[in-house]
Amino acid sequence: MNLTDARIILTGAAGGIGSATAARLAQTGAKLILTDLEQEPLDRLAANFGPNGVLATVAADVASDAGRSALVAAARQHEANVLINAAGLNPFGLFAEQTAADVARAFAINATAPLLLCHALLPVLLERRSAHIVNVGSTFGSIGFPGFAAYSASKFAVRGFSEALRRELADTAVRVHYVAPRATRTALATDRIRAMNAELGVGMDSPQTVAAAIERVLREERSELLLGAPERLFAKLNALLPGIVDRSLRRQLAVIRRHAAPVSATPARPAPAPLSITP
Repeated sequence: MNLTDARIILTGAAGGIGSATAARLAQTGAKLILTDLEQEPLDRLAANFGPNGVLATVAADVASDAGRSALVAAARQHEANVLINAAGLNPFGLFAEQTAADVARAFAINATAPLLLCHALLPVLLERRSAHIVNVGSTFGSIGFPGFAAYSASKFAVRGFSEALRRELADTAVRVHYVAPRATRTALATDRIRAMNAELGVGMDSPQTVAAAIERVLREERSELLLGAPERLFAKLNALLPGIVDRSLRRQLAVIRRHAAPVSATPARPAPAPLSITP
């Protein structure tokens, strides 16, 4: 895709990955429709790019009917031809300790919202000569990881949806892409997550690395891109020989549980062992 022709709706624009993606795409000449929950951070972000880079800012909850309707209106007004679903939550903790509300909200933001936004915007995108949908998932959409049960499930849903919709729209002008970041240094990576990653010996990418991957899938029109060579290997291994991954994670379970447990329930610290799997 020639990004100078892109008119992009970007959800989660004020977040770490979202703001890095906005900056990256603005440099290419793409025009942006930025959306997030609150107007003030959107205004601050848009001020970095000037009126030629930002077509509109829309404060909206993509998990609500009203929020999605506002984005459809903006898409029609500004003739959007790209949707990037980058909004997300990362609930970390032992599944038994999480509330039903925690789990429901994770699914609402991570899975249901992008599916319904795609559904709402698809008639608009199908009117274009060429259009693209980029769904931002996770390595944990391919590898179920302890401490991230609800998160993994929601990202598995996004990966499956992206694959199915890509095939369903194969004879149309709409292309569907899936980008799976590994652990990323954003506000969603809490101190507990970062401490666990450090103890397990895993690395974390910058938001700019993820933004570059999103630009790449649009430029090259790649169907899917998983970040990180070790993560790609583990994803393939998990698909073909999941028992090996089971045993690897079983050896790390005490460390993972300690970081995922509520603070008051944190046990004594066991000795860590290296691991090469990241969110």
